Amino acid sequence: MAFFRRNRQAATQTPPAPTSSAIGNGATLVASSAPTAPPIFAATMMDYPLTIQHIMERAKRYFPNRELVTLLAEGTERTTYGAMFPRVERLAAGLAKLGIKKGDRVATLAWNNTRHFELYFAIPCMGAVLHTLNLRLPAEQLGFIISDAADSIIFVDADLLPLLEKVQASLGSVRQIVVMNGSAMTSAPNMPQVLDYEQFIADAPATFAWPTLDERDAVAMCYTSGTTGNPKGVVYSHRSAFLHAISVTQADTIALSGNDVALPIVPMFHVNAWGLPHAAAMVGSKIVFPNKYMDPNRIAQVMHDEKVTFAGGVPTIWIGLLQVIAKRNDLDLSSVTRLVCGGSAAPRSLIEGLDHFNLPIIHAWGMTETSPIGTVARLKSNLQGLPYQEQLNYRAKQGMPVALVDLRITDIDTGKELPWDGVAFGEVQVRGPWITGSYYHDTNPADKFVDGWFRTGDVATIDPEGYIEIVDRTKDVIKSGGEWISSVQLESIIMGHPKVLEAAVVALPHPKWQERPVAVVVPKADTTVTPEEIQEYLQTRVAKWWLPDKIIIGMPIPKTSVGKFDKKVLRAQLAQEVKLGE
Repeated sequence: MAFFRRNRQAATQTPPAPTSSAIGNGATLVASSAPTAPPIFAATMMDYPLTIQHIMERAKRYFPNRELVTLLAEGTERTTYGAMFPRVERLAAGLAKLGIKKGDRVATLAWNNTRHFELYFAIPCMGAVLHTLNLRLPAEQLGFIISDAADSIIFVDADLLPLLEKVQASLGSVRQIVVMNGSAMTSAPNMPQVLDYEQFIADAPATFAWPTLDERDAVAMCYTSGTTGNPKGVVYSHRSAFLHAISVTQADTIALSGNDVALPIVPMFHVNAWGLPHAAAMVGSKIVFPNKYMDPNRIAQVMHDEKVTFAGGVPTIWIGLLQVIAKRNDLDLSSVTRLVCGGSAAPRSLIEGLDHFNLPIIHAWGMTETSPIGTVARLKSNLQGLPYQEQLNYRAKQGMPVALVDLRITDIDTGKELPWDGVAFGEVQVRGPWITGSYYHDTNPADKFVDGWFRTGDVATIDPEGYIEIVDRTKDVIKSGGEWISSVQLESIIMGHPKVLEAAVVALPHPKWQERPVAVVVPKADTTVTPEEIQEYLQTRVAKWWLPDKIIIGMPIPKTSVGKFDKKVLRAQLAQEVKLGE
């Protein structure tokens, strides 16, 4: 196992100042740059590298017969860990044959499926950087991300190839596009060389000499959803991904184990599916990949058919599941021991509804910058004897920080740390071995990092038991169905309409999507504009899920004393007049 060996300074020497990742500036992958004094009495434990290569070798050796399932339009596609890893080795060899070297970014634009899972190992284990592209982003942001990361190769599912055709002007760094799960055909001019995935594997050498990697080498990168301007890149290290995978398997977090049949509905293109792919391989979980087939009836049926024990997704998924199982009596979901919910808060009524069917839901909180697991709402031992409704009070919160994550709340204006009394609310700040220390190409680190803490922008309370409850954002960002929508950016686009003078966007509660945007538009003098015109104008400029649920024309927009939109007042006014989803 040559990949376990690396050259490190002796334990008695002062370690050098940490360096940035090989992928470029702004990607520091260590928590502290301060040198430490030589130890008086040095430890002699093995300096064991924490890399994804270990997870790959472990899964290949110990769990070769564990099944991997991908949903198809009709039926399923089935394989095993043992059958997958020879393909992974060929993939790595093929990438090397194309000239991919350590630190190069290799992107994926794909659904949750087994071929995407193969890339989760081939790319980082050969020393390159797995860059997952969010297929839900507007073309402008998708193009920016590909260009900013300087991706060398993009692996794309065939039905998503049109998304790349729309951003071909941003593909300057991309040498090849490899098409998976369908025909490798494109009619768009000036596209990079297009290859077929299966042929790519077949033409590659059968063996590959895995390189020696350092645990602080970059393993993957994800971009934020661009809530304030362009998306920001977050670079993960092998060490951070490895430790995060261990955390996912802990009993007091998600407790993923080899006994589980896992259904990761949370997309693999968004924060690495909450770290579930690497954690599942670490412990040998069977994985059921939903692919693009995520309608509630199909999800409920596959949970029944495959005897799923664990699933992870955003509240809208579980709202849909609850509606299905409330109508059907032919489903046996007794195998399910927990549903993990993230992205946004699950309504209390949803938790109670799923409890009625013995489907316990567990809140988790995190973000792209936290890899993402930061907190999990498991009941502490001293709370398990409380009456059901009191237990719900804790389960409806976002939970306690998981082991190795430190968390505090600070006054938004002064930065002073606030008490854990369940009343005071402030900005959530976190630190830990899988919390980012900087953004890729960061130009203003002081804006998001202070004294070794990451400023999340979430506003929360912390109760005396240590449970946090997210109550707001420091900026007026909207979270709908687990995805962020920038009110400021949406306002700016609306105000680009030739008939619009002013526009303000706020979030209002929605029974299904948690929050949805509502826009107030003031036309220019002597002009008229209709909601339909605004919607038509937006449809080609933003993602479909960014479109406001309601557009109000002509209502005066309240302003602060300095002339800014007073969204707090506007939100209160609209809450009295507008009820979404009715």
